Amino acid sequence: MSVSNAPALLSVNGIEVIYNHVILVLKGVSLSVPEGGIVAILGANGAGKTTTLRAVSNLLRGERGDVTKGSIEYRGEKVHQLSPSDLVKRGVIQVMEGRHCFGHLTVEENLLTGAYTRNASKADIAADLDKVYSYFPRLKTRRKAQAGYTSGGEQQMTAVGRALMSRPKMILLDEPSMGLAPQIVEEIFEIVRDLNQKEKVSFLLAEQNTMVALRYADFGYILENGRVVMEGAAKNLAENEDVKEFYLGVSKAGRKSFRDVKHYRRRKRWLA
Repeated sequence: MSVSNAPALLSVNGIEVIYNHVILVLKGVSLSVPEGGIVAILGANGAGKTTTLRAVSNLLRGERGDVTKGSIEYRGEKVHQLSPSDLVKRGVIQVMEGRHCFGHLTVEENLLTGAYTRNASKADIAADLDKVYSYFPRLKTRRKAQAGYTSGGEQQMTAVGRALMSRPKMILLDEPSMGLAPQIVEEIFEIVRDLNQKEKVSFLLAEQNTMVALRYADFGYILENGRVVMEGAAKNLAENEDVKEFYLGVSKAGRKSFRDVKHYRRRKRWLA
């Protein structure tokens, strides 16, 4: 079965998110992640990408946010009222933007915290740790280093590796390329692809780096001002003239900056 024909693992159905009871951030957002898929949420800073992920992982309440309309279903079960820890036990875990690690712990200690929610034997945890090191060999050489003193790329790898230790079915990955050198970004996305293909982990990732995300994703949704303004197969989005112009900085007239694009033209095209 191809990814495009696979049943939906995650369904977000017309959700509205409000912060502090007054600030409307998401407006009727719907998306779907098929079993075994890599789906990208794309858009500029402030478009609502992180809020969408946090709505799925139920981390909104810590920031006074609420899903006030719509529903979120995982494997057909409505999950937007569950706690984040209950979701982790069901196989959904978020890797936060900004490479959140426990800086005072070693890399290996950080990884082991990912298995905390599991009732696993020491042998199982050791086997999972070896698997993480097989995907992230750099972490094995740095396993005794204090995480706070490792590079940005190593911290991002640690954050993803820690998520893997929970044996997830789906990882919500928020801005994995942020602040990283292009070579490290490619390395991270190659690992995402490997985990998807070899471990059958599905991914929903929020990313500003549209060019890289569309190269690795199967499907994409473009958010603008809290709404989905375009969606489609990643290959089709990458070839779309509007996407090229507004998000890849390329038009038929050649490369241009976002500042050169008049806002009313942009809105007219999205809303046509």
